[in-house]
Amino acid sequence: MKSLLARTAAISAPSATQVFFATVLASVLPAAAQPYPQKAVRLILPYAGSTEFAGRWIAAKLSPALGQQVVVDPRLGAGGKIGHELAARAAPDGYTLMLAAPPLVINPHLYPQSKQPGMDALNEFAPVAMLGAIPSVLAVHPSVPARSVQELVALAKKSPGKLTYGSGAPGSPSHLAGELLKSLAGINILLVPYKGATFALVGAMSGEVDVVIPAASAVEPYVKDKRMRALAVLHTRPVAALPGVPLAAEAGMPRLLIVNWFVLAAPAGTPRAVIERLNTEVNKVMQLAETQKQFAVLGGNVAVTAPEQAGAFVREEFERWGRVIREANIRVTE
Repeated sequence: MKSLLARTAAISAPSATQVFFATVLASVLPAAAQPYPQKAVRLILPYAGSTEFAGRWIAAKLSPALGQQVVVDPRLGAGGKIGHELAARAAPDGYTLMLAAPPLVINPHLYPQSKQPGMDALNEFAPVAMLGAIPSVLAVHPSVPARSVQELVALAKKSPGKLTYGSGAPGSPSHLAGELLKSLAGINILLVPYKGATFALVGAMSGEVDVVIPAASAVEPYVKDKRMRALAVLHTRPVAALPGVPLAAEAGMPRLLIVNWFVLAAPAGTPRAVIERLNTEVNKVMQLAETQKQFAVLGGNVAVTAPEQAGAFVREEFERWGRVIREANIRVTE
């Protein structure tokens, strides 16, 4: 009996090697089986203004939904390139996300020779969901004798090069908005660049320039006090704070759609299960009444989309702004 027990003990006792591998497997396998997320998630915000505001709001609401803190990481400057590069270089594990906006799809066309990470909008990022959009407004100084888009176009055609358009720096979204207006309307207006879109709006209010295309939330108070005149909301959905202002299609310019959109994105290669979890939770956040109220304050609308819909939208915007940049022959140096 003793010899049998001894033999059984010898067979059952693990070797030092078996103990080592068992310890490794115990530390790895449970972690792999655990649901996402198991630690804090970083949300990179590459731009200031409404995008940063929206990002902070989403992070605050997404944290309790995920059961882990979503920490905002503002990486502002260089037209978003700093944040884009950081997100593109991050591990595709769902613990680094980015709130993307139009510069993501504009920059690759402005710097086609750049090899910097973050410049390949269609292949370096995996869209999770489109969160919403803040429309722009075609507006003029009250001294401009035009009360509709068609009247503005007629005025510009009557006196080519006389009307002025205030924009941000060359290659900025507000600059490209002016180029799109010129192309679709077939008009010649003089573009006057400022340090930023906010300065361009100030220039329009003072009468330095005739036309601007600012965000609805930025121009709305000045339209109400009649320091600016809104000719059209450049979107497919109206802005509650600007009642009576026609949409682009109603104003005869259905393709003049200019919005500051927000898309939550992860590094390419992020597991599908993680993308789906994030998509589910962020869509719930966007459907909250308080989220919709906050976006309405910005003059915007929320969106609820699948990852595929968000990806298709990004591709469409990539192609659309690429055409504008090529047709206007816009060149920007690093």
